[in-house]
Amino acid sequence: MEFSKSFNIQALVKTIKEELLSDNNDPYSFIAPSAYDTAWLAMVPDMSEPCQPMFKNCLDWVLNNQNVEGFWGEYDGHGMPTIECLPATIACMIALKRWNAGEMIIDKGMAFIEANSEKLIGEIYDSNCPRWFAIIFPAMVEMAQINGLEIIFPDRIKRVEMSIFYKREQILEREELVDKYHYPPLLSYLEALPALYNFDQEDALKHLHADGSLFQSPSATASAFMATGNKDCLNYLQTLVQKCTNGVPQTYPMDEELLKLCMVNQLQRLGLAEHFNQEIEGLLEQVYRNYMNQESWPKWTNSMATQLYKDSLAFCLLRMHGFRVSPWMFCWFLLEEEVQDQIESSHEYFSSAILNVYRATDLMFPGDHELEEARSFSRKLLEKTTSMGNEDQHTVPFPSFHSVIKHELRFPWMARLDHLEHRMWMEEKNSSGLWMGKTSFHRLSCLHNDKLKQLAVKNYEFRQTTYKSELEELTRWSKSWGLSDMGFGREKTAYCYFAVAASTSLPQDSEIRMMVAKSAIVITVSDDFYDMKGSLDDLEKITDAIQRWDATGLSGHSKTIFDALDSLLNELARKYFRQHGTDITNSLRDIWRETFASWFTEAKWSKSGFIPAAEEYLETGMTSIASHTLVLPASCFLSPSIPDYKLYPAQYESITKLLMVIPRLLNDIQSYKKEQKEGKTNFVLLHLKENPEADIEDSIAYAREILDKKKKELLEHALMDGFNDFSKPCRHLHLSCVKVFQMFFDSSNRYDSNTEMFQDIQKAFYIPVEVGAPKPLPPHPGSKQRYPTVVASYHFNQRYKNRIIRLAANSVVSHPISGNPYMKMPMAPKLKFCFM
Repeated sequence: MEFSKSFNIQALVKTIKEELLSDNNDPYSFIAPSAYDTAWLAMVPDMSEPCQPMFKNCLDWVLNNQNVEGFWGEYDGHGMPTIECLPATIACMIALKRWNAGEMIIDKGMAFIEANSEKLIGEIYDSNCPRWFAIIFPAMVEMAQINGLEIIFPDRIKRVEMSIFYKREQILEREELVDKYHYPPLLSYLEALPALYNFDQEDALKHLHADGSLFQSPSATASAFMATGNKDCLNYLQTLVQKCTNGVPQTYPMDEELLKLCMVNQLQRLGLAEHFNQEIEGLLEQVYRNYMNQESWPKWTNSMATQLYKDSLAFCLLRMHGFRVSPWMFCWFLLEEEVQDQIESSHEYFSSAILNVYRATDLMFPGDHELEEARSFSRKLLEKTTSMGNEDQHTVPFPSFHSVIKHELRFPWMARLDHLEHRMWMEEKNSSGLWMGKTSFHRLSCLHNDKLKQLAVKNYEFRQTTYKSELEELTRWSKSWGLSDMGFGREKTAYCYFAVAASTSLPQDSEIRMMVAKSAIVITVSDDFYDMKGSLDDLEKITDAIQRWDATGLSGHSKTIFDALDSLLNELARKYFRQHGTDITNSLRDIWRETFASWFTEAKWSKSGFIPAAEEYLETGMTSIASHTLVLPASCFLSPSIPDYKLYPAQYESITKLLMVIPRLLNDIQSYKKEQKEGKTNFVLLHLKENPEADIEDSIAYAREILDKKKKELLEHALMDGFNDFSKPCRHLHLSCVKVFQMFFDSSNRYDSNTEMFQDIQKAFYIPVEVGAPKPLPPHPGSKQRYPTVVASYHFNQRYKNRIIRLAANSVVSHPISGNPYMKMPMAPKLKFCFM
């Protein structure tokens, strides 16, 4: 059974490597096409045969990619269409109507709009209507009416419709075509600007990119070409269609390096990186070389928002993988106040980029002052976004965006365990969303995203099976030694195993997980014995026995603890000797001797009422927290292993000392009230005693200040080479252990609670992943077409013909760029449709 699961996983891994990560694959295939932009290219008439479309494959795409419900575009996280689908659907119907194709499809689209428009826009009001929607939606409604498609909205939302049109008028009156306060600029929505808007041809032509595009927008460039006949625009559109044969993206060209970074990020957050380590490392090395070869940051290859999204994502991935990169790689936006003003004024559009900035600041090293400033700036904007309220979901990229932001703000990255984070992203219905474009999110193609999620679910379920089996084995071990039936203290077998398993994701690390979990159980039982059960005489006897490593004279609980520990260390020493030919028995015992001695010192303080100095207390407390007792023996079994001399206290590396002090401070900040009642010492309480002018909040703040400094140091020592002789796996195990303690003591003492961890444990080991039913997939690009696209001339149904002639008489105006008469549909001067 296990072999079958593993085989299925490896088969999927092979498929994904071939389809997504091969050097021969087209990165554009990662991205879902834009129905809106594809429809606009489908509207362009052929120069030599104006009665036929120039880009028939775009019309084919429109014909063959209507969803079963009748709309074009993407589903939201609940299998429902989003407001992005509304203008996209109207644009697709206009394209079909232009070429007298797909009448039944148009009827289905009209039925969808009539049935769903109230759900999609019924709750929109002026303050929560996205800027892009207020520009595009009214234009599509007007164009549909001019082209004989009468969009019927229920009377109940007429007020909403009017408010959206009114907001467009406000935008057009307030904004310049291109200004520094609004992004994307108004001119990038050229296809949607009203005919009477006052600007001329030069306004568009002077903003053409070197590649012939208007702000790299296919829809805007298609409109510019139909209005001007500009050859550079035509070359751009032809290149686009040749490159993207199955629908066009909403941005072209796209930064192919960014697309690959997004794929790496998707693999990591779905918990799949372990299967693609070689491919990920190779790609990141290339990205690192490219950034290092730049003379300055940023190297503008994208819009500002996209560049910020890319640079912050690249920084995050590169630093996490051990590359030395400067925060200025993405903090360039802090150098100019005007840039920050633009981000703040267009925070809706920059929201995905700002969230990436905030995530990047999780990886802060000592002296990274610019990251502190970036974190403050990005957090302020994210809080502003969430303060709008969950009901204002039209103002954010996708419906669950608020919950994603709140998760980032509420739970520090250090407090999150990988296994549960992977599950969260699997169950996040909009995990395909990447960064915000002109009219919608850029998204992974549903075909690729569904395959990744399929692999992620199988991978997660395989881990769950492994973890359940190991937990059962651990429970039997604990019972066999009597550790779970001591009659006092905390029974934390499940907690101990959960903490280890959820923080290290590889099933191949079973040996390490079990030895750390067993050690954690012994530590918990022993610590409780010193804290609450043993008399001073009992504690002196077991401490002496540990120092001698001789159980003579022990009985009861002391004997149980000693025997379980002795068996565990003998097991570890035998395994190490078989692998390396060296006996580390005494080295392992020395670590535990040090730990038991620290517990005895604290017990004597507590029982005698002695109050040590804060510095003396911390020296003992960083040993008694026993984090190094978990990590150092386990590190002997990593590949490569740590040198055995690193097990001696005098030889502890700085990263190990940081591992010891951070959990102690985390524990003391959350436990000072409890320990004050029990008459025990605590770093927060000792600082308060030594500083009479301070209050308890001052002492907590002081402890947090030290803690934050130490965490930055540990993060740098864990991620970067050159600070110690430890291998990367060993350094990462140090980091994983700190994350576990941060999780337990982030906002309360979760370890002492009997109920708070229950749901997390259930999700980690037992509850199946819920990813929802897959949505219907569009036909494969090579599949048989369902509808013909042969268009001899542009025919109108007779029932619309008189209406259009009447509308034309009243609606023929001068095009805002070319000055030629047209019916609110930009066309190049020499490109005329054939009216039959």
